[in-house]
Amino acid sequence: MQNYANGPEIPMGLGMALAQNREAMNHYAGLSKAEQEAIIKHTQEIRSKQEMEAYVQSLVQ
Repeated sequence: MQNYANGPEIPMGLGMALAQNREAMNHYAGLSKAEQEAIIKHTQEIRSKQEMEAYVQSLVQ
């Protein structure tokens, strides 16, 4: 498995949450650049580790 969470454009919190959720990481990696950017933009509103983990999990539900 490749690690897609280490790209320089991915915020650290999102990258860490993706690294802990293989299914979400693979889903994120398969998205278009525009879809990835929308996810990154949304993460700017997240204020806790728990919120980030829940958001990343919601990507695959």
